[in-house]
Amino acid sequence: MKVCVFGDSISKGVVFDNEKNRYTLLRESFINMIQNKTDVEINNVSCFGCTVSKGIGLLEKVEGELKDYEFTFIEYGGNDCDYNWAEVAENPDFDHQCKTPLSAFKEKYGQMIEKIKKLGSNPVLVTLPPIDSKRFFDWVSKGLNKDNILKFLGDVNHIGRWQSLYNDTVKQLSILYKLPVLDIRSIFLKQNNIMDFICEDGIHPNYYGHKLIYQAIANSTWRRLQNGKIHVLST
Repeated sequence: MKVCVFGDSISKGVVFDNEKNRYTLLRESFINMIQNKTDVEINNVSCFGCTVSKGIGLLEKVEGELKDYEFTFIEYGGNDCDYNWAEVAENPDFDHQCKTPLSAFKEKYGQMIEKIKKLGSNPVLVTLPPIDSKRFFDWVSKGLNKDNILKFLGDVNHIGRWQSLYNDTVKQLSILYKLPVLDIRSIFLKQNNIMDFICEDGIHPNYYGHKLIYQAIANSTWRRLQNGKIHVLST
């Protein structure tokens, strides 16, 4: 089976390396593990910081070959719901907008789905891993006015609630277009301690997170996709 993946740093395999104190590419990302340990051939066009708008641009670059891929996975939302935290810290009373407002996210995501179908591939939507709100707040507020950022948010957990709205939108689109969903989020939420599987930044799955995803989906997911009998792909 040939698969194309459009996504952000999560499907790219980006993790924060505590020893190197920087972001690096994880050799044992769940995408790489699937490709190396199964018969699935993957073209991964994911990139760090990618939003659904940038994803549409990437789709245009490979649209001629998309018909060769049986399934095309879409994994966006984590960057779309993010803010310019430096601007928020400077003026917490301003009505700041995230990179892709929710209504625009739904519209552009839908456009991408329709284009993929038109180009001859079958879209599969991917949910968002949950955020560790406290870690993420500490991460994005480094060197900034934390009190101002907290004033804008209302409370630290608002970050996670806001991101969950984008995840809900992905699931709504799957129902609207009658598409399968790779439910990564549920895989994490079933764990006793989610923090064990997420990087210091509170948003990227770490090595154990990628291993968790791979172990949960590597075999059963591909069988169920091929059978065409499943709507939500989860463990």
